[in-house]
Amino acid sequence: MTDIQILKDQACAAIDKHRADIIALGEDIRVHPELGFKEFRTAGLVAEHFRSLKIPHQTGLAVTGVKGILSGRSNLASVAYVGELDSVLVRDHPDADPLTGAAHACGHNAQIANLIGVAYGLVESGVLDSLDGSVILLAAPAEEYVELEYRLELREQGIIEFLSGKQELLRMGAFSDVQMVLATHQGSRKEPGIISDGGPSNGCVAKQVRFIGRAAHAGGAPHDGINALQAAHVALAAINAIRDTLKDSDHIRVHPIITKGGDLVNVVPADVRLEMYVRGAATDAIRIASQAVDRCLQAGALAIGAEVQITTLSGYMPKITTQPLSQLYKTNALALLGEAAWFASEFGGGSTDIGDVSQVMPAIEAVSVGCTGAGHGADFRILDNDLAYIVPAKLAIMTIIDLLVDQATQAKSILSSYQPAMTLTQYLDFMRSLNQNTRCDYRPEE
Repeated sequence: MTDIQILKDQACAAIDKHRADIIALGEDIRVHPELGFKEFRTAGLVAEHFRSLKIPHQTGLAVTGVKGILSGRSNLASVAYVGELDSVLVRDHPDADPLTGAAHACGHNAQIANLIGVAYGLVESGVLDSLDGSVILLAAPAEEYVELEYRLELREQGIIEFLSGKQELLRMGAFSDVQMVLATHQGSRKEPGIISDGGPSNGCVAKQVRFIGRAAHAGGAPHDGINALQAAHVALAAINAIRDTLKDSDHIRVHPIITKGGDLVNVVPADVRLEMYVRGAATDAIRIASQAVDRCLQAGALAIGAEVQITTLSGYMPKITTQPLSQLYKTNALALLGEAAWFASEFGGGSTDIGDVSQVMPAIEAVSVGCTGAGHGADFRILDNDLAYIVPAKLAIMTIIDLLVDQATQAKSILSSYQPAMTLTQYLDFMRSLNQNTRCDYRPEE
């Protein structure tokens, strides 16, 4: 039997040896935020570290993704550790890029530091010689679902099909040699506890909505116009009216914004646009809620006599947590940090494309509380360098060692009892089925 604790100590010592380098990388990325499918600088840093560690790797996956592969003494199982390259749009964040509004207000810069920390730990400790499987280190693009117009342009050009990084990586086969996935998300928390295995969370679809009316002088002849803004107002009121018909257990959340409310204040608005997410805990719940929202949008157009155009885009799948993998991660967290560090996972109302991965293979996205402020908020920042940059890498590598030592017994045990929610083909078919265009024109003839 392998002395597993010795391997873990060696790997963690290698991470500690490079503590300053890992933190410096995370801080460098923090002040150079890049938005999804544009993370060329950040991807270059990942590739540079892989080259320095002599890790075989591929670049340019799903535009900017970077994939490194480390092989053990045999290949009985494979585990991926995934970090995210992109940032989010928070224009009033103190670290926001003045041109793009991008800011690392969600901790993805720390995820890439974690990824490189795992690389240091595996390569420089020599533990790979005792592992019976491969470790895939994957820097994934475009987790944040922003700049949809830009992504739709990429799709129109045939550069991508799906609008987030892990979805594209699944489609193009970058996960074909992966059997299970570990990831970490940094966060903030006021309650006790600093580490969790992460819980299940919502999936979503996105909608782009356009109400088309008829322009007229807003003061002199409003009766000659068709007010598209009023159509949107009625539709939003209808959405609010149906909220109590949606089951609490489905965790439905609908949150719209008006991206265009008209052109001039003295002209009846004839072109009004909305964007929104419809979120839910299960695929059927999302589909039902999406259809209900469409009825509300159509009702707004019908009430005012306007046209409505609805584009529904596949968003993210609900995240499923694999309990045996979670338990293994928890055991390592308690051993490294003590019982007081652990907090129980809660259901997450947000969405992430790790949910897409979790539909087709075992996956967990742990939570490390090394930050303060609201996620996606102007006050979000890293508070504890060790919790954000170092501890997640150690816990990931400890869990990877458990999975792959001694003929990869733990990994094979998890895989033997695992039943995916969908096959990859079923997943891709389902995602494609969500993309729909609907047009209803209730405008009277002129």
